[in-house]
Amino acid sequence: MGVISELRALLRLSGFRRLFAVRLVSQAGDGMFQVGLASLLFFSPEAQGSAAAIAGAFAVMLAPFTIVGPFAGVFLDRWQRRQVLLWGNAVRVVLTLGMAALMLSGGVGAGIYALGLAALSVNRFLLAGLSAGLPRVVDGPLLLTANSLTPTLGAGAAFVGGGIGFVLSLAFEPGRVKDSSALVCAALVFGVASLLALRLGRTQLGPERPERGAVTSQIAEVARGLADGARYLVARRTPGQALLAMATHRFLYGVVFIASILIARNLLEPGNPDAGLATFGVVVGLTGVGGAGAVLLTPTLSRYTGPQAWIAIMLVLAAASQLLLLTTPSRAVVYTGAALLGLAAQGTKIAVDTIVQRDTEDGFRGRAFAFYDVLYNAAFVGAAALAAFTLPDTGWSRPVFVALAVAYALAALLLWTRGARTRPTP
Repeated sequence: MGVISELRALLRLSGFRRLFAVRLVSQAGDGMFQVGLASLLFFSPEAQGSAAAIAGAFAVMLAPFTIVGPFAGVFLDRWQRRQVLLWGNAVRVVLTLGMAALMLSGGVGAGIYALGLAALSVNRFLLAGLSAGLPRVVDGPLLLTANSLTPTLGAGAAFVGGGIGFVLSLAFEPGRVKDSSALVCAALVFGVASLLALRLGRTQLGPERPERGAVTSQIAEVARGLADGARYLVARRTPGQALLAMATHRFLYGVVFIASILIARNLLEPGNPDAGLATFGVVVGLTGVGGAGAVLLTPTLSRYTGPQAWIAIMLVLAAASQLLLLTTPSRAVVYTGAALLGLAAQGTKIAVDTIVQRDTEDGFRGRAFAFYDVLYNAAFVGAAALAAFTLPDTGWSRPVFVALAVAYALAALLLWTRGARTRPTP
């Protein structure tokens, strides 16, 4: 059965259609919200364009993914998930309109950061709730297809929503009204997603028997599970080393990502926030093109090299992208470097996922990937801290790019020469 025919089969299930509609609309609002937040914090005329300010704002945006994410399941097993989708989106309407109002009345300030952090934290519950409710509306062999298609199509909806938010903002003259317009659009879409959740039965998404134990003990259990997962991965060698390589790459990639924001805003398009945002959008788009190339190349070529060696090759490619940036901060060089780094980033992630899935016993796999998620996002937060102290406000620094290239090359060398190729016997 092809992908299209499987999607048609899924859409014949009324429960799936309704949940899928909530996902698409909710994530389209996410895209609008992220464009509005990026405009406010990174490309608004009122936003501070220093490396420290942008790195700090970036760390705030990522904090919910690092802190809230692993513990979302504790509450999703206690609350009706339909209600999470209903009230979560309703809360985001209030938070997002509050951000827009603050922007119109006082500009970027502490209140914007606080409400943005709250909205992103709610979003983590919504994404987890959408995934947790899926087996309640799909079963049998179609569940695998649903798990593959819905996140991908949801990400596509977020991309489209972000594009719509950006285009709509072009209708306004530069200023506070323009900066808050994408947030107002996102709030309207969140409201629609909240209403769509009412089409699902109150108990349709479960849980059937909500957890009644003490929340504190369950949170402590999750924390212990993360620690157990970390110890297991280290003892298992190959997945632990793969995650260490991933975290190293993610940390270095985060520095480059923040440098790209600064280069687009302060170097390539100084004094023109709208053009800076558009330039950064091209950088992100080319990074995605590189990632798409990795999706095509990695499954084929890594069969000949093995996943560990493939990660080392990708780290060498990432080092080459940094050496390219040493030449000149021209638009062509920045764009080419973004595509190469996108290929290296996604190629590394695919291989790491493969190693962790292949070499982790089923009883530890959930905890291993929970720890993976924390490490993946924490490395980016650490990168923001490093970028704040090392990058100039223009984002372009030969010493920083040399250091990044050397770090990538050393990580590749260590993995190639010292990395384990086989896991120990359980």
